[in-house]
Amino acid sequence: MCHFLSQNSQPAIRGDDITVKSYKVESRITSRFCHTTVKSSVVNSGPNAQSIGFNVQIPKQAFITNFTMNVNGITFVGSVKEKTVARNLYAQARARGKAAGLVRYRTDMETFKTEVHVPPGSKIEFELHYQEMMQRKLGFYEHSLYLQPGRLVPQFQVDVYIYEPNGIASVETPNTLGEHFSGMAKLTSSKDKAHVVFKPSLQQQRKCENCTTSAIDGIFTVRYDVLRDSNAGELHVSDGHFVHFFAPANLSPLPKNIVFVIDVSGSMWGVKMKQTVEAMQTILDDLTMDDYFSIVDFNHNVRCWSEELVPGSTIQVAEAKKYIQNIKPNGGTNINEALMRAVQMLVKASNQGMIDPRSVSMIMLVSDGDPTVGEIKLSAIQKNVKKVMREEFSLFSLGIGFDVDYDFLERIAMENRGVAQRIYTSHDASDQIRRFYSQVSSPLLRKITVQFPEDSVSDVTQNHFDKYFSGSELVVAGKVLPSESTTLNSFTTASADRLDLSLQTEADYLELDAALAQQQHAFTGFARQMWAYITVNQLLSERLSMAPTAGQKRKITQRILTLAVEHQFVTPLTALLVESEEAKERLLADSPNDPKQGSGMAALGGRTPVQMVHSIPPWVQMTTPAPPSHAERPLPDHITIVENDPHFIVHLPKSNMDICFNIDSEPGHILNLVSDPGAGVVVNGQLVGSKRVGVEEKEKEKVNTYFGTVSVFYQPDGISVSVSTDRIDLTHGRNNHSFTWGATADITQDRVKVSIVKDSKVMVTVDDKITVMVLLHRVWKKHPTHVDFLGLYIPNNNQYSSQAHGLIGQFGQEPEVRVFNLHEGADPLKKEATMEVKGNKLVVTRGWQKDYRRDQKRGSDVFCWFIHNSGKGFIDGHYTNYIVPRLDSFLPLPL
Repeated sequence: MCHFLSQNSQPAIRGDDITVKSYKVESRITSRFCHTTVKSSVVNSGPNAQSIGFNVQIPKQAFITNFTMNVNGITFVGSVKEKTVARNLYAQARARGKAAGLVRYRTDMETFKTEVHVPPGSKIEFELHYQEMMQRKLGFYEHSLYLQPGRLVPQFQVDVYIYEPNGIASVETPNTLGEHFSGMAKLTSSKDKAHVVFKPSLQQQRKCENCTTSAIDGIFTVRYDVLRDSNAGELHVSDGHFVHFFAPANLSPLPKNIVFVIDVSGSMWGVKMKQTVEAMQTILDDLTMDDYFSIVDFNHNVRCWSEELVPGSTIQVAEAKKYIQNIKPNGGTNINEALMRAVQMLVKASNQGMIDPRSVSMIMLVSDGDPTVGEIKLSAIQKNVKKVMREEFSLFSLGIGFDVDYDFLERIAMENRGVAQRIYTSHDASDQIRRFYSQVSSPLLRKITVQFPEDSVSDVTQNHFDKYFSGSELVVAGKVLPSESTTLNSFTTASADRLDLSLQTEADYLELDAALAQQQHAFTGFARQMWAYITVNQLLSERLSMAPTAGQKRKITQRILTLAVEHQFVTPLTALLVESEEAKERLLADSPNDPKQGSGMAALGGRTPVQMVHSIPPWVQMTTPAPPSHAERPLPDHITIVENDPHFIVHLPKSNMDICFNIDSEPGHILNLVSDPGAGVVVNGQLVGSKRVGVEEKEKEKVNTYFGTVSVFYQPDGISVSVSTDRIDLTHGRNNHSFTWGATADITQDRVKVSIVKDSKVMVTVDDKITVMVLLHRVWKKHPTHVDFLGLYIPNNNQYSSQAHGLIGQFGQEPEVRVFNLHEGADPLKKEATMEVKGNKLVVTRGWQKDYRRDQKRGSDVFCWFIHNSGKGFIDGHYTNYIVPRLDSFLPLPL
């Protein structure tokens, strides 16, 4: 007899007078997708026939994919079928009097439980398979295995293999099984692989030295995160499918407007209310002056701490905490009116202009029961909330305990761009509430869309997300269509705090499959299964909450059935038929729907109907992957350049002449290049020195200097763009957004546009009048002296004001230049001449410097007249007059 129970904590192997030979768990995580296998070998060593049970707790978001059993040489093999088909086959076996059973599967998790009745001496081998996608929360992925063998096991072993193609940033095994097993989990890891093994000996498993009971009883946890080289995300292509992971960091949080809606009915009395109050004390402390909030508490009546949203100041937070502390639960539950009042509060604040257009507005509902007062019909409440909620608002639901209709809380949250979570009424319930709030307390982006070139992909999962929260991850998957190209591109657009972003990344079609073939413990079918896993979960959610007609619901149901059978997932609509090889004996693993339990998977940020349109941003169709600003303001052939250590090439368009000079300064000095108080723009560059080989050389040799950082500061908007060889930072007041060179991106903030071309260049355009291009030069990392540096390219048609100055800015007002007395120089290849400029007569040498725009390795020659002594006589004053204290410093005038 096989069945499935939930919540009750039971040992993995049940039976009297049995011998458990082995219990082994193996998880293979590849690109965030996990396939877990649980195996156990058991012998009925007693004198009588008896029932032997096999229990496995699995995560609620996992799908069982197979269960096999070998009883005295007879093998039962599982296959997922449509529920009605499986039940009919199962019924036929029962009618013939054959051994049969039922595996009941509740969707909120918890215990897979199977039982077989066997004679003495029987040997049974159990094997369960399940799959799940690792969901990133608070900056890491957490893989949990529930271990409860219930007895000592001679061969007990857990193996977790992780393979992440882009590299593993961190991996740890927190000691969640207790001090008894401290340090017993062994971890080995490399750049992209990790292996965790937990293999306590029989003696180590004992609760005490002479105990016959096992100390293994709890959750074994592996926690990890991956390396991310850019904010554009990771694109993995394998087995005809793709998965795009998007988890940007180093962005300033968006301000938030939040209404806390708290159930204070009689059922919340005691521990539930105490723990909710404890959690709220910490949550309120997290609010900042940029956030707005209020509190609605409800029983049969609805009260508001403040009828309007108020800023999260110290005074307001203290008042709110005092209010929460004094709540005394009693009465019924009027959820409908409480939510209506919360939405009205956000609508009013929005209509009155209190809410920043780029802020994130949300409602956080905490409740432990079903409605008993006012509107009590759940579908009506769902409809009412949906009707009044604006597109930019989100609803997050927390259900405390098991008396609440969790399915309703999940539906109402997902329909309104939020997620739900059950809070278990244990000693750490307040921590559970705080952890959930932490997941949504730091919104970084809004209106995120991931798109792909037309005719390159199909069957794409949800690709438009309302919000992205710090520490989480958005995932989009789909099928790759046949193409002549060997590369798939993705384009992500989003809105940050005062910033509009467009990011691009790419992946080779064959590279990952070749790498997977070399991995011994990778899950090679991960991309195909992950696509199906996400699709089925989204369809299950859509079937519950978004299908407006019966016809559409039937279509969604059929699609779920087709996918679940094809990919072997046990879902609420399918069943696992377990039958012997001759199909004479059958067992059925069933998954009924339980309205008190939640199903499906929720992506933080909320769900909107899947958008299957893959239109391409206009700039994608260019021959080079250049963002729009490149196309709008192409740099002319002749241009002012600063390259290498540092060589200045100033182009004088009226004279059609290029003038060169070097600046021999010191590492750390900041040179002003353009200072234009009239336009409010300053461009400065900070020098870095070449590597020094030793102390003697340091004293003897002059150190070459290069630009390591170039900064563009736009004073009217208070925006600074700092480009270094490591990253690109946009700073505005307290807000800082950081981007790497690892992805092509287009960023707009007010009147400043920044376009990054991956590992190549950055174009900064200010007010559509002034453009600066910065070119990245990478050198061999182990080179004894050379360092990475930046080149600078500034067009002569920049629209400076008459106040512009700086080493380059002063030539916005072009001086008159006359070159005469051309003659042979000391170097026969370099002629010399006399130059008249700014009232000075200078000896100049004909030479050349490099322009690296078209060829970043070799460059092209630019012939110029070279001025000695750091440009003396050509630039105003001495070059030391252009050294400024900070990267945003204007040049003090006059020189």
